[in-house]
Amino acid sequence: MAEERMFTVTIEGKEYKYPRETTYEQIAADFQKDYGHRIVLVYMNGSLKELYHRLKKSCEIRFVTTKDKEGFDTYRRSMLLVMLKAVYHVAGHRNVERVGVHFAVGNGFYCTFQGNAKLDEAFLEEVEAEMKRLIDREIPFEKRSVHTDDAIALFRKYGMADKEKLFHYRRVSRVNLYSLDGFEDYFYGYMVPHTGYLNYFGLQLYEDGFVLQFPTRKEPEKIGSFLPQKKIYLVQKESLEWSRMLDIETVGDMNDYIVHKDARELVLIHEALQEGKISEIAARIAENPEKKLVMIAGPSSSGKTTFSHRLSIQLSAHGLRPHPIPVDDYFLNREDTPKDEEGKLNFECLEAIDMELFNRDMQALLRGERVELPTFNFKTGQREYRGKYKKLGKEDILVIEGIHCLNDRLSYSLDKDRKFKIYISALTQLNIDEHNRIPTTDGRLIRRIVRDARTRGTSAKNTIAMWPSVRRGEEQYIFPFQEEADVMFNSALIYELAVLKLYAEPLLFGIDKEEPEYQEAKRLLKFLDYFVGIPSDTIPTNSLLREFIGGGCFQL
Repeated sequence: MAEERMFTVTIEGKEYKYPRETTYEQIAADFQKDYGHRIVLVYMNGSLKELYHRLKKSCEIRFVTTKDKEGFDTYRRSMLLVMLKAVYHVAGHRNVERVGVHFAVGNGFYCTFQGNAKLDEAFLEEVEAEMKRLIDREIPFEKRSVHTDDAIALFRKYGMADKEKLFHYRRVSRVNLYSLDGFEDYFYGYMVPHTGYLNYFGLQLYEDGFVLQFPTRKEPEKIGSFLPQKKIYLVQKESLEWSRMLDIETVGDMNDYIVHKDARELVLIHEALQEGKISEIAARIAENPEKKLVMIAGPSSSGKTTFSHRLSIQLSAHGLRPHPIPVDDYFLNREDTPKDEEGKLNFECLEAIDMELFNRDMQALLRGERVELPTFNFKTGQREYRGKYKKLGKEDILVIEGIHCLNDRLSYSLDKDRKFKIYISALTQLNIDEHNRIPTTDGRLIRRIVRDARTRGTSAKNTIAMWPSVRRGEEQYIFPFQEEADVMFNSALIYELAVLKLYAEPLLFGIDKEEPEYQEAKRLLKFLDYFVGIPSDTIPTNSLLREFIGGGCFQL
């Protein structure tokens, strides 16, 4: 009889026997010593599970630690709930109007507090002490499923208007809620089993709010120095102010706007805000005639190409003659492209560019010579010359875009005083609700899934599979140089996910359950389900979004 109650658990190709109803946390404890970082989740037969789940059948298990993306996100999400519980405890529930979790600052999340308590060092010290008490007590994160209507009523009772509004538009019949020692909230994603898993954090006053600091995926057991990047903070703060001006800070707000107002008006307002910003940048460049090289860099799917064309139009309106030049045209021929540690062609590294040729051509143009510029043929993997000649006059200016443009190693021979550097990224300003932010990387990944399927015939499965490699390249070659920019531009549009939803969902549904990318597709589909869709015919042809959905007026 005892034998019938035992199940086979396969871990890294080896079989182990465990009794029925054993929790995954108990199994993880047996193997924790073999892992360098804390196990916080498991994949059971390819399906992501929290550790409180119990063994119901024989299965294959893969452990997820805080060094893995899913585990790291779970750690941060769990720590957020601890922080919120502590803030409400220290301030008193009646004294809290709203705790907002906004965007990334350094290795943490920028948060704001509204209420009758004073946000200062003494307040944060009390919050930190309360968080440590909660962690020392190893309090379990309790999860329960309630009907969506009951969840809406609960959030109304708790004064969480953003969540009440969000779930008004959910089509699912039930909602999972998490509670910590009586404090209940909704979170988009999983939690660790109990607070004892959360040993590394920091709190830091910053500007008008505070930052909840986390470890990094690279070092999940260490809180580094607080090193905020002021320029990226300011551009994100400006985008947050735009959202507040439009009275659209969350997905629920936007859904309300789409349903009860004119979505076309929302589109045009935000397009106008972006156009005004591009005009401001062009005016700054025009005021500095010594600047002959506009260098535009940003991570994947930030809209660099369309931005360079729109900036060129604004530069023309300010009396200059811009010439857009993509650095990609200076790729080495395919057979000369360096390879990464996996033996794959590495198009992300600086060494994939023919820097010598690039510098020689740019120097010749600046001397007033007539130069034939190359065009890279991505189908053949070869540079080609198609009679594309340029010669610069007094009012001419080069608008150069590529992922390495902020790195002076690319343009090593060109005078720094003649460069104007622009960093562009899609820094999502919209939150799911006041406590659930939308990661910037999710917005860019969805952009890329849609664009790659349209322009390259690449499946959503393949785009998701290559995304970790793209992200590693960004961490190495782009983000370290972003604060060197003279100006930053946020290419995210507040309405864009409501449009991209209609394009991305069919692509994501095409990924089979057996595929390794299915879990990420499932997560993105759940995320997109929050949004009420907007048809693309409302989008102007010069919009940055057209680079991804097609139908734009620029020849890209």
